Amino acid sequence: MTESAEAQGHDYAAARLRLLTEDARSGPPRRAALAALTDRWLAALAVQAAEAAGAGGPGGAPGPARWALVAVGGYGRGELSPRSDLDLVLLHGPAAGKDAKAAAQAVAGLADRLWYPVWDLGLALDHSVRTLAEAREAAADDLKVQLGLLDARHLAGDGALTAELRGTVLADWRNQAPARLPELRAMCAERAERQGELAFLLEPDLKEARGGLRDATALRAVAASWLADAPREGLEQARTRLLDARDALHLVTGRATDRLALQEQDQVAHALGLLDADALLRQVYEAARRIAYAGDVTWREVDRVLRARAARPRRRLLGRGRPAPAAAPERAPLAEGVVEQEGEAVLALAAKPDRDPVLPLRAAAAAAQAGLPLSPHAVRRLAAAAAPLPVPWPAEAREQLVTLLDAGESAVPVWEALEAEGLITRLIPDWERVRCRPQRNAVHRFTVDRHLVETAVRASRLTRRVHRPDLLLTAALLHDIGKGWPGDHSQAGEVIARDLAARIGFGPRDTETLALLVRHHLLLIDTATRRDLDDPETIRTVAETVRDTPTLELLAALTEADALATGPAAWSTWRASLLTDLVDRVAGALHTGELPGSAESEPTAEEERLAIEAARTGGPVVALHAHAEEEAEGAADGDGRQALGVELLLAVPDRPHLVAQAAGVLALHRLTVRAADLRSFDPVGEGQVALLSWRVSAQYGALPEAARLRADLARAFDGTLDIEARLAEREAAYPRRRGITPPPPRVTVAPGHTSQTATVLEVRAHDAPGLLHRIGLALSAASVTVRSARISTLGANAVDAFYVVGKDGGPLPDARAAEVARQVEAALR
Repeated sequence: MTESAEAQGHDYAAARLRLLTEDARSGPPRRAALAALTDRWLAALAVQAAEAAGAGGPGGAPGPARWALVAVGGYGRGELSPRSDLDLVLLHGPAAGKDAKAAAQAVAGLADRLWYPVWDLGLALDHSVRTLAEAREAAADDLKVQLGLLDARHLAGDGALTAELRGTVLADWRNQAPARLPELRAMCAERAERQGELAFLLEPDLKEARGGLRDATALRAVAASWLADAPREGLEQARTRLLDARDALHLVTGRATDRLALQEQDQVAHALGLLDADALLRQVYEAARRIAYAGDVTWREVDRVLRARAARPRRRLLGRGRPAPAAAPERAPLAEGVVEQEGEAVLALAAKPDRDPVLPLRAAAAAAQAGLPLSPHAVRRLAAAAAPLPVPWPAEAREQLVTLLDAGESAVPVWEALEAEGLITRLIPDWERVRCRPQRNAVHRFTVDRHLVETAVRASRLTRRVHRPDLLLTAALLHDIGKGWPGDHSQAGEVIARDLAARIGFGPRDTETLALLVRHHLLLIDTATRRDLDDPETIRTVAETVRDTPTLELLAALTEADALATGPAAWSTWRASLLTDLVDRVAGALHTGELPGSAESEPTAEEERLAIEAARTGGPVVALHAHAEEEAEGAADGDGRQALGVELLLAVPDRPHLVAQAAGVLALHRLTVRAADLRSFDPVGEGQVALLSWRVSAQYGALPEAARLRADLARAFDGTLDIEARLAEREAAYPRRRGITPPPPRVTVAPGHTSQTATVLEVRAHDAPGLLHRIGLALSAASVTVRSARISTLGANAVDAFYVVGKDGGPLPDARAAEVARQVEAALR
């Protein structure tokens, strides 16, 4: 005689309690053991209930109806946390004929005998009773039901009925995937909007928040569709870590909860053998980021597949029923070794990561500036094969890092892709201490590392306010780097920032500026909100600390970016007004700033030789030299590719439109101007010769030959080369994608004391092919003459100063200067 249901339940409850209190068994082994124990209890209960209800025994042969007890959802996957629901479906065959009523009664009796013992033990139960047709109909109507049925697992009864359910549900899912996957994605996005980002929440919901267990289940469903698959590496470990945390949370609280509340985090950490709540959150955040990143990659692949299907023409058959071959995907160049393909930035076929240590940063910067995701295959290849950067970094590496940070919002997913493969900590070893580090401050929205990236994002919108955008963006990335160390994070950060700045390749003066910005990044906001600004000592103290106006500009912009990245409570109109008042008072106390100095300097021997030759021959005279910062890396990198950075010297008799014409030719040859210096002098007493010293780099490919450059420059100067038409033709043939939306250009007139002989126009704009050409055209259209210039490209920002004079050869009147500035700014928009 079989045991009673009551006795079975008592034995199950006792065995369950022993299992949950065993310290030696936890994690996946305990979940699997709990599922197996529950399986045995429910299977025995189902057989006994079926016999009592007359619904037939195992195999469904006797009795009026086939039936099967099926586990679905998390229980179907064999994962039971201590307080998990039991998700069950009682599946039965259709009732028909003269025994239909009896069969229906038998199924109802079976259900009652199954569900009530479960409820009697106080277990949470999610149950349904359905035929196969009803299960399919419910799945078609409710995506959540369909997702649960994808994990259907047989427990008792007719195994063939369960197999039929699984096969049917999977077939339906795969057939309906093009329509249902967008619905699933929308469901995930809506849940993320409602619950927030698990990787940044102080009290996260381990299941519902973005990067949580629901998203991991969604990725399993995508894989089951055969339409796309998630990156597998680390994904299962991340999901396991979240499940382990939920198990411990259930045992600590004794409740079926998924929210990791602050007051329970230390106990959960102890239950998992972790040091403290911060260690727990860091593990949870790491897991959530892995799942969230896998989701981003997977949904991007789903989009790509669905777009390809929608755009696919009717298949044309080539003799004997063979389909026409698919066209190779188009590849558009983005940077040296980087191309765009199917909406992603990927490595060019000729790219050689093992010989090009700057390639990871160049690929990341190109992707971010183009507003593209960086292909996960490219990131994995870079992580596996890229040569380490020398220390200090070469100039190009530093510029590419700044260009990446200057991309704003589109830099974030690219940064996350690099971080997912460990490239960030390889580039910046000190990043490991702040990675996924929680901030137990309700004002902060993000972990320390993400706050640093978000500060750089905010700073990218403020680059037009400062003379050195590269220092602003780098300081934004490093300002809280000391939070991974004991003591005052500003003091610790100063030391780290000084070391990192030298590692990245900044010179001693810039390194000291960065160290000062990190050490005093809270100075302005603390002073503005806590000190009496009418006290002269307050202003004197701040002025002595910041030392000069350019540093004050940087610190003010960093302060605003830091507050905006922290959260709404950290920035307000009131705080902004206090900061502005303080900055204005300190600027007044400093009197003058480090604005562009005199443009005059003595030419070198080579420059004088080129100028004399240009004066005698009519020029242009061109010379190319490897730039000093690049010579350490060699003029060739081992595979025959030229060094990207060179100095180009151009001497030509002075003439109107010189800057626009010369810059246009460089743009035609796909050369990026990193820095430039324009001067003019009379080397032989026969007329002014313009001497342009450019530091240029190739956007991609090799640098042009000096002879070709000279020929095109000569044609431009004699009017036989239509630069505008050629640039327009190239733009039409190779249209540039829109990419990011940078801050608008800003053109200002420097204070009158900057130069006694010319008006100085300062241009701050997003760098782009042909930018300098457009500036030159705008200045020519404004009927001013460029006497000299200082050109700087810092990452993706152009910071240029043009010394211009009017027709009388002197500085422009104030009103005229302001009008010219407005004209140039309008031409650049």
